[in-house]
Amino acid sequence: MIGRIAGRIEYKGEDHLLIDVRGVGYVVYCSDRVLAGLPGPGEAAALYTDLMVREDLLQLYGFPTLVEKEWFRLLMTVQGVGAKASLAILGTLGPDGVSRAIALGDGTAIKAAKGIGPKTAQRVVNELKDKAPMVMAMGAGPTASPGDDVLEDPSPAPAARRAPAPRPAPAAAPAQSEALSALSNLGYAPGEAAGAVAQAAGDLPEATTAELIRAALKLLAPKG
Repeated sequence: MIGRIAGRIEYKGEDHLLIDVRGVGYVVYCSDRVLAGLPGPGEAAALYTDLMVREDLLQLYGFPTLVEKEWFRLLMTVQGVGAKASLAILGTLGPDGVSRAIALGDGTAIKAAKGIGPKTAQRVVNELKDKAPMVMAMGAGPTASPGDDVLEDPSPAPAARRAPAPRPAPAAAPAQSEALSALSNLGYAPGEAAGAVAQAAGDLPEATTAELIRAALKLLAPKG
């Protein structure tokens, strides 16, 4: 499995780019939003990747963050949503926008993506609403960035870097703490996030994390 690519951009197409990694060129498909955020040909770039394997096809899809990669994988678990549709949704809303839309049950926002109809949009919301808190709790996470030596031609080749050991998953936290963490990761100030979660918890004392997040986001949404 190829989980990350770092190298020099050879060219950028309409829906993909070619990255040269020490003499080997990799075609990586990305959303238009991700492509627009990458530097031009000749510059260094890095992306987290997901390799799709089919009988007659191998395709790499690239993402600047692990959160966006996780949403890509989750969106494709929904019937009728393939890789192209997943990229369209992420390209239109971004990972934070997808998190908000699904947490709030906002099928209209999902429908704004090219090629996504109302039935598919509602199916996305219904099937993924309980998984949104898990992804939101991941936070912004690291952004893929090329190392200083990506554009160099080292001789001899350096020893392969050992990937850092994964951190153990934190113990389950109360619903209010998880909801507060998710809202903070979406960029809300600690004070307003805490106030909204507290009010939501007061109104819904038996609420799950997902229910608290939805209720708090509604309280934080602009009025009028």
